[in-house]
Amino acid sequence: QIESSRSSLSATQMSRSESWALKLCLASIACRSWASSPDDILQLVPHLQNLTKLAKSSPEVVLAEIRASPLRAVAPELAPPPETPMSGQSVLPTVTAHGMGDSCWEPGMASITKGIAKKTGSYARCVPTAGNIVTDTIDGFLKDMDSSVDTFAAKIRADPQLQGGFNAVGLSQGNSLIRGYIQKYNDPPVHTFLSIHGTVMGVAALPSCFQQGKPLGLVCKAVAEVLGDLAYLPFVQKILFQADYYRAPKQAASKGYLTRSQIGHWNNEDSDLANATYASNFAKTKKFVMIKAMQDSMVYPNEGEWWGSLADEDYEKVLPMKETKFYQQDLFGLRTADEAGKLHFESTPGDHLEFTDAELYGWVEKYFMDSPQSETLLV
Repeated sequence: QIESSRSSLSATQMSRSESWALKLCLASIACRSWASSPDDILQLVPHLQNLTKLAKSSPEVVLAEIRASPLRAVAPELAPPPETPMSGQSVLPTVTAHGMGDSCWEPGMASITKGIAKKTGSYARCVPTAGNIVTDTIDGFLKDMDSSVDTFAAKIRADPQLQGGFNAVGLSQGNSLIRGYIQKYNDPPVHTFLSIHGTVMGVAALPSCFQQGKPLGLVCKAVAEVLGDLAYLPFVQKILFQADYYRAPKQAASKGYLTRSQIGHWNNEDSDLANATYASNFAKTKKFVMIKAMQDSMVYPNEGEWWGSLADEDYEKVLPMKETKFYQQDLFGLRTADEAGKLHFESTPGDHLEFTDAELYGWVEKYFMDSPQSETLLV
């Protein structure tokens, strides 16, 4: 049976994935058997241990490793928008948030933020979770999601130009920051949330280990199940940003996921831990503009970029937003927002973060510049 399964996979898939998938499986079994402390678990993941140590002792080395990694989701460098006559209306300021392995100080994010400022004629700022390009990039991996949101919120609240409310543009993982800010804080409020290829509903597979529209293959499914075992350990949730929005459908009803997963908490999936503030804060935002990459190789399923998800206990059934329990039970206010006409959907034809300057500035004009500031401040 093993040989038969092997024959259905390409040699490239096997060489890239099988050996470390097996190691992860063995590590997962060992974790369940004997690991009783963070030190025990770190012995099973020596590369993570080395990475966390290097981040403290030699952060420049870690930055170089991240820049060489295929897991980076780096914003494209865009041209500034053409000069346009000002309409006389005042547009809210804009906050931007970058993706995994990117930074506010990288040329792409800098060009996007400056371009939005020029297009709207208003203040725009990329808000980092650290103080420089090195630590901001590293934080995208080694600062947990909730802590990152708290830092993001503190920087927004300390900026006097954002106190009347603002629009927000997230790229990739940056959309998790913005979603978290909206649900946990939203004061000052986000008026319009523009999510470009966002991880708002989490992911259920490793980047490039899937094809959109097709069920996960044997190797990718095995890896996803194993990562689910490891991702919801308390110490992993407190270190890895990506583990915090990793939603394995086979683990969605498990005690570990329901009690420890940060995205599980944001979704209010455990009724005993449900937080009504998440829904009331979600309701303060006037527009949610969700952009899906039709050929996304980073976010699986890409239906999550439109608030969809995989069905619980199923790696093959992708549910559109209205068929999810999050929508049907209105767990954090998604159905209420939809019924109020707040949800808008757009798409791009290519891969993750493949969009043009014309597309970005078109979304900004359509969704940020269609109402005067006197209206947008009524949040």
